[in-house]
Amino acid sequence: MRRQTPKAKSAKRPEAAAVFRAEQIAKIYQMGEVSVPALEAVNLTLYEGEFVVLLGASGSGKSTLLNILGGLDTPTRGRVLFRDKDISTMTEDELTQFRRQHIGFVFQFYNLIPSLTAGENIALVTDIARNPMPPIEAMRLVGLAERMGHFPAQLSGGEQQRVAIARAIAKKPDVLLCDEPTGALDFKTGRVVLEAISNVNLSLGTTTVVITHNASIAGMADRVIEMRDGNIVTDRRNRKRQSIAELSW
Repeated sequence: MRRQTPKAKSAKRPEAAAVFRAEQIAKIYQMGEVSVPALEAVNLTLYEGEFVVLLGASGSGKSTLLNILGGLDTPTRGRVLFRDKDISTMTEDELTQFRRQHIGFVFQFYNLIPSLTAGENIALVTDIARNPMPPIEAMRLVGLAERMGHFPAQLSGGEQQRVAIARAIAKKPDVLLCDEPTGALDFKTGRVVLEAISNVNLSLGTTTVVITHNASIAGMADRVIEMRDGNIVTDRRNRKRQSIAELSW
């Protein structure tokens, strides 16, 4: 008998426009003759300008959901609307343009090119964006304007991650998707990185999603979504966002 998962009550934000609507999306990976479900039947709406923390243990489906929203993967069933445009039916070329124009990604590992300076790493994105901000402005938003000419090897792990954030926001994306952005960092450095992400959300109004297994950072969000076994099990809105200084883990 199929296990029934309680439906999560959505934390609605009717005063803001919807950016994403995921409708009954499922993702099944085929491993030879074995089918492995990563998402079962997820419904989710994300709104303009909100900061969302997506919680869940490893294997809960949160990275798969993030990749589908960002156009890095496609659902097996269901559909994903970005401002009423169905991205789940797009071709690879269309998805590439969608990611280039609308989505900024930040991953656990920084993926900076070692032979390029911080400013040159950001310019790789701004050179192909339609209406980018100057790289120096992106670096200023993450508190590293004085590090434009430094190579990744001359930067700490936290500084490299902040450069990666600057690179992601330099093209002025509608949505910033962050997959375990503090996973490789210690507590002190992680707080600095989270502060940079929060500052981008507050300064630019960029819809921001941070996925993590660390429930201690949930207080910094407008909204907290928890996943388990490929389903959303809770969806709640914080009454007040905590400052980064109030976080501890």
